[in-house]
Amino acid sequence: MSLELKSPVNERAGIHIPPEVSNLDKPFNGVLCSQEGDEYDVKNNIIDLLGKEPAFTSIAQSTNHWKITAAIYEDIWRKRSLSLLSGEDFPIEQEHELLIEWTAPKKNGLYLDIGCSTALYARALKAAQKEADIVAMDFSSQMLEEARMKAEADETDLIFLRSDARDMPFFGKTFDGLVMGGTLNELTEELKVLYEARRVIKEDGVFFMMHLIKSDAWYGRLLQESIGLGGINFWTIDESNKLFKQAGFKVDEQLAKGIVCFTRLIPG
Repeated sequence: MSLELKSPVNERAGIHIPPEVSNLDKPFNGVLCSQEGDEYDVKNNIIDLLGKEPAFTSIAQSTNHWKITAAIYEDIWRKRSLSLLSGEDFPIEQEHELLIEWTAPKKNGLYLDIGCSTALYARALKAAQKEADIVAMDFSSQMLEEARMKAEADETDLIFLRSDARDMPFFGKTFDGLVMGGTLNELTEELKVLYEARRVIKEDGVFFMMHLIKSDAWYGRLLQESIGLGGINFWTIDESNKLFKQAGFKVDEQLAKGIVCFTRLIPG
């Protein structure tokens, strides 16, 4: 693994990540320093570039910082959610197959799971390509701690990073691929995150995304409007694609099932 982070306080200063951080067999605790001397804690292999809790701008964001949310997210909700939301049988294994097919992780490639929650996508990428390096990034300590436990149980080595996707701590054109599962709908500054994604992806990279779209049915729209009060946003496919184009991406593949949409983006 060879990854150097960009210091949050000095964009020209790098932060070297030692290989031991991604080896989850052994807890890694300590401090990482940039070339300019700013320091960041590493606790149980999770690199924390934020320190204090961020200011929440929606109910949806704040609930991601609850321990109970992290504990039930994957096993109770995520493994069943696509079947419920698409209106048809859609097991998580099928989602993983599409993720791997469209992302095609390569040997020695570097990939980023943005808003990783419990690192469902990151773990799937690593399982498909053992010789790729995967960064799992989220702003919730609770989600990252749960993700770290699941990755260790799966014997999957990942790089865990607590950071804000609106200001990603990476230098330009770092990643061969990006993945994002459902996070887009929870963002309050979605364009800012998409611009950052465009900055850190390589010109021949691929961006796999699962996002929710506006319902065609009036009752579905009514429910989504109510959910929207908590900070969950929905766009039509056309509106979503305009966002992607504005951020500098081109839609390469797209598949919609009910209100669930999978999109494969490439730099435009």
